[in-house]
Amino acid sequence: MKRSYSKYSARDDLVWLILRPWIFIPRVLYILLTFIFLFLRILFQGNSKNKNVQKNLSKYLFDVITDLGPCFIKLGQALSTRPDLVRQDWLTELTKLQDNLPAFDHKIALKIIEEELGSPANELFEEFPDKPIASASLGQVYKAKINNSYLAVKVQRPNLHFLIRRDVVILRFLGTFLSPLLPLNIGVGIGEIIDEFGKALFDEIDYQKEAENALRFANLFKENPNIFIPKLEKQFSSKKVITTSWIDGVKLRDRALLEENNLIPASFIKTCVISGLQQLFEFGYFHADPHPGNMFALKGGNADCGNLAYVDFGMMDTITNSDRLTLIRAIVHIINEEYYLLAEDFQKLGFLTKEQDLQKLVEPLKEVLGGSFGAEVGDFNLKNVTDKFSKLMYSYPFRVPSRFALIIRAVVSQEGLALRLDPEFKILKIAYPYIAKKLLTDNSEEILGILIEVVFDKKGQIQIEKVESLLNILFRDSENINSDLIPVANAGLKLFISKKGSEVRKNLLLSLIKDEKLEFTDAKKLLVLIRDTFSPMNIAKSAVQNIISTV
Repeated sequence: MKRSYSKYSARDDLVWLILRPWIFIPRVLYILLTFIFLFLRILFQGNSKNKNVQKNLSKYLFDVITDLGPCFIKLGQALSTRPDLVRQDWLTELTKLQDNLPAFDHKIALKIIEEELGSPANELFEEFPDKPIASASLGQVYKAKINNSYLAVKVQRPNLHFLIRRDVVILRFLGTFLSPLLPLNIGVGIGEIIDEFGKALFDEIDYQKEAENALRFANLFKENPNIFIPKLEKQFSSKKVITTSWIDGVKLRDRALLEENNLIPASFIKTCVISGLQQLFEFGYFHADPHPGNMFALKGGNADCGNLAYVDFGMMDTITNSDRLTLIRAIVHIINEEYYLLAEDFQKLGFLTKEQDLQKLVEPLKEVLGGSFGAEVGDFNLKNVTDKFSKLMYSYPFRVPSRFALIIRAVVSQEGLALRLDPEFKILKIAYPYIAKKLLTDNSEEILGILIEVVFDKKGQIQIEKVESLLNILFRDSENINSDLIPVANAGLKLFISKKGSEVRKNLLLSLIKDEKLEFTDAKKLLVLIRDTFSPMNIAKSAVQNIISTV
């Protein structure tokens, strides 16, 4: 039985490194000097219009990150997904951080395989190449063959536990020490955020943990025909080696590459974003490292939803049911422009303290998020929100709870991936209709409670404008009408006549009573709205579209 890696502990690991000053002090000085030289070079050459200068600078940036090791490569990978933040010529070089890093010695890889699996690679596999097909931050991948099938064999880099333990401690030390000088006010949390990063990295270098994650993730998407998870080969997997079925696809790295393979970029963006929303808002378990090196476009699917494969399940995270429902409420409150309630959501999630006067945040939040689904939605993306929130956080006591560090990283990376494929992509154009459909079709008690909050005000009266807004978001274009109308109509009818729908029926009846009299005005407006939305013509369109999509 192989020895299990120790878990990350900020205190114990700090003590471990401080007791080794011959490791700690030189490494801190080396990191500081490296970043000082990088900063100076960017300062003097960053705005140069000379292509050769920029090419050399981007190569230098890649070399610096690669030289600093796995922790810094992980940070660089996050940057490599953001075409809206990084120059294109730099981005091209940073993209290599995803799976095109210098490989470690092949003989060492063969030795690790033999030690971990008990036999040499040439005895375990019918064919085993003499060099890796890809090399990433924590390991390198070989394309092996057995029983006429190809497998992906990932072998961990040597000495990884020591390197990560050392550098996470130093990152935490430097981050905490330098946090007052950083350009963002992230509240109390930079040390806690680095702790989350450290825990995730320690989990990621345990390939047995990754194998468990892969099986769990595959089970969540087993009913989704557009999502493919490679099959785990347990007999060829261990702590430092993990083997899965080979994915024959195209990486979601370049729009032109997809088009060359007769694949439609927009279809994979939609599958990618919808699957990400499902992970966050339905499963509460998500892939925290969705960069282009970990996602492949596959043949099949259709123009609306492409077939997508996920790989590399080392960095995963969960979100509590309470946080998940509060996030859904927050999106509904953004849709309805209810900024005081949105401030309450931020407070519940821990972005604001319990002592904060929320009324003071109504106007600032309106300024940051106002019009996010109106005429300005075409200009709305996370970059715009991030820029505005950066300014807001100087004046108001927002903080980033550490448990949201990986969630934010995953969402930002996923939007960056989509922007690489479509520079005009706006995540809310998919996220808002998804949330609207979930409210109208999910019959769980928690979601039903949120739907009732949308349909009825605190006095029990129907909020026609909010119901109309919800339906408009879902059905305002023909594509969504065709795909979602019948499922929403069926779910709504089933809910209304079901036992769970008793609360809806009760609220609806109570809404008819005003000043001890029956008042049908709002009910009539609701019926007209439902009649117009679910008209026979629209139902017919939906039925035809559903038939066509199954042919």
